[in-house]
Amino acid sequence: MKDVHPHEPTLGNPGRGTVLAAWEQFVQGEDHVRGVRPEVAISWHRCRERYRVDPHLTAAPAAVGRSDHSVEHDVVFTELGGMAASLAPEVNNLSGIVTVTDATGRVLAAWGDQTTLAKAHESNLAPWSCWSEGAVGTNGMGTALEVRGPVLIRGAEHWCQAFHNWVCAGIAVRDVVTGEPIAVLNISNWRTHLPEATGGWLTQAVTKTQSMLKRHARDTGTELAAAFSKAREASGAALAAVDTVGKVVIADDQASLHMSVPAHTPAVDPAVRWNSALPDLIGVARYASKHAALDPDWVGSTQIFTHLTDEPTPISVRPVFLAGRLAGHLIAFGSSDGAQLPPVEGRKGSPGQPRRLVALRDNRMVLLRPREVQFAESDGNDVWLSTDQGRLRAASQGLDKLDGELADAGFLRVHRRYVVNLKRVREVERTCKGELYLVMEGTTNDMVPVSRRNVPVVRRALGI
Repeated sequence: MKDVHPHEPTLGNPGRGTVLAAWEQFVQGEDHVRGVRPEVAISWHRCRERYRVDPHLTAAPAAVGRSDHSVEHDVVFTELGGMAASLAPEVNNLSGIVTVTDATGRVLAAWGDQTTLAKAHESNLAPWSCWSEGAVGTNGMGTALEVRGPVLIRGAEHWCQAFHNWVCAGIAVRDVVTGEPIAVLNISNWRTHLPEATGGWLTQAVTKTQSMLKRHARDTGTELAAAFSKAREASGAALAAVDTVGKVVIADDQASLHMSVPAHTPAVDPAVRWNSALPDLIGVARYASKHAALDPDWVGSTQIFTHLTDEPTPISVRPVFLAGRLAGHLIAFGSSDGAQLPPVEGRKGSPGQPRRLVALRDNRMVLLRPREVQFAESDGNDVWLSTDQGRLRAASQGLDKLDGELADAGFLRVHRRYVVNLKRVREVERTCKGELYLVMEGTTNDMVPVSRRNVPVVRRALGI
């Protein structure tokens, strides 16, 4: 059987000797090596530069004892555990093992072939050991926590030499609101390939679990919209409801002007919630979520810059709970109720650190300044950048993540598949059917569609 990856060609994969030679060069300090898949090269960079993992480590370290799991996370672990147990007979026939980890890379349970389980114990591939990239470098479980979609790591692609005889495939379950990983389902074999069906098994298992999380997130969105309506009856302040990461579920007329989102347009589904184009609000929401989780009665206030004035606007933040779980916050503009939050970093006019985007060209990484990017387009989990250096694949996966990173750099989500650099919009074209397109600055004059729901936001952002 041949091993495959859902996002890579099945032909022309580099052989073990090529990857091993590249690994030897890279651990000795070389930056650009040939014959290594881009996602693996990027992981190696993280291991060497950020995490400083010893490539000659022989076993995974013990996981920390403290746990911050929520009830929702416990439900996910139980769900994945049942799926892993159901996969165990299939995996056992392949002399492999299946594992479930939490968001820290801690192995919670392992099933499968007894001989392979015993071999795995020699490297601490067992419950209560930590397999994050920060602990043991590139591996199926740890790398799945870092990127979206299925991950396949074969032989010498592992950062630590002691794991070069393993082949593993992992996929993370992610919070549908925050995008943060919750758990990983992983299949590992010792010195044998994984079958073609592996990617399908993993994706099917995680899709079922993600569907449960999406239903729950829609429930929290509905609760936020209901809390907004109730608060509107008792308050004359400009009001909006945002989720735990600052995405807008609904806003009234005045709040919509502050946030550059449509007024009275509920977005209960997390996939269609509005980005407010207020970078400060993202930090405020995350800070408030952290404190409200510890103290349900907490209420805070601060000041943020909006699009309506050059002076900061006071806001108050009031948490909203659903069945004891934090759903999001009500944001009242012009209000100063509650405890004062620390000053928000990165405000308008303050000098920021130069930001770079990492893109891929073959096996090389390209560092881009935001002004070099005209727009980003999603294609499944991949994101393609239209740049002054041509069309490049972004190193980070998922348009939502890129959208959040660039919210304060003049970029705007105009369509579920497109984020544009507003400074690179040259023309706006409307068709006879009323559809809006943005003609981007550049040699190719690319046209980016604007979804109907985003037209008011785009018009306001462009001043038209």
